[in-house]
Amino acid sequence: MSSDLPAGAEKRVNDARYRPVAPASSVPEESNDAFRALRDTVQEHSAWTKPLRHEISRVIVGQKHLVDRLLIALLTNGHVLLEGVPGLAKTLSLKTLASTVALEFKRLQFTPDMLPADIVGTMIYSPQDGGFRTKHGPIFSNLILADEINRAPAKVQSALLEAMQEHQVTIGEETYPLPNPFLVLATQNPLEQEGTYPLPEAQIDRFMMKVVVSYPNRAEERAILDAMATSEPALSVRRIVSADQIMRARHVVNAIHIDDKIRDYIVDMVLATRPPVAASFNLNGYIQNGASPRATINLCLAARAVAFLSGRHFVTPQDVKTIALDVLRHRVMVSYEAEAENVTAEDVIRKILDQLPVP
Repeated sequence: MSSDLPAGAEKRVNDARYRPVAPASSVPEESNDAFRALRDTVQEHSAWTKPLRHEISRVIVGQKHLVDRLLIALLTNGHVLLEGVPGLAKTLSLKTLASTVALEFKRLQFTPDMLPADIVGTMIYSPQDGGFRTKHGPIFSNLILADEINRAPAKVQSALLEAMQEHQVTIGEETYPLPNPFLVLATQNPLEQEGTYPLPEAQIDRFMMKVVVSYPNRAEERAILDAMATSEPALSVRRIVSADQIMRARHVVNAIHIDDKIRDYIVDMVLATRPPVAASFNLNGYIQNGASPRATINLCLAARAVAFLSGRHFVTPQDVKTIALDVLRHRVMVSYEAEAENVTAEDVIRKILDQLPVP
């Protein structure tokens, strides 16, 4: 894809991405020009985020945390797993986001009797010519809503692995690329575990973020009552952003500056979830498995997206801390000892965030 940065600025931006931020008096003039070009570009290409939030808020009351995480996923091409009790607008949020984006959207309601072919497609025999033709499944779409993903059996869940990681699926002997952008937005219910199939660790790690959707506060609950207590159909939303705008925004997100000290901060944060480093945080007995290198990559990408949504051309340590819980909570497996003491993965991550020195 061609660059959307101002003429002559792309090389300077790419060079500046890997330079640590120095005091203004010691920054070369060329670097200053590059940072100004990047700042202007971020502000230009993030202009659609504010009207998009406003349009979503016409249907979704509150849930700013959820909406921001969905936008981060859209900007970083990362998959999201939403967890919350029924009735918290998880599915409605995803459908509303899809309606505001000019992308193809498909919803998959996962059930225990679903087959892999119901998702990826299959080979169909044609009696006219005696051959087989390929019928693509609903996975060939830009936005996939995998509703109650933990209700599908293991074979169906594994069918998503190749699609989520490689952005391709194999039907018969042929491999077919998926459209770009491609995003899986999955929901699961922490209640009613009977008859469900817990997601394997290999698949959970494919999700960039696991977002826990909480109850609204009193003011939001009253606003929901005023807006939704009617038999009329839900409000429709208009499209705000196109696929080209999203792809251009992703290009800008990848160019956002992240200082070497913040890169080290991200690495130290992930290493703190693994032995023997975890022992220095008095966590060695609580962690069974730490976060994978995929967590390091996703933490960096998500922090850049947080900066982009804030209209900034550089990442701050607070950006990393803001997104750390959502990126790490499903990648840190606690031990039996931690479960016996009611210590959760979130407790472990919060302790690391509190103790790890901030650059």
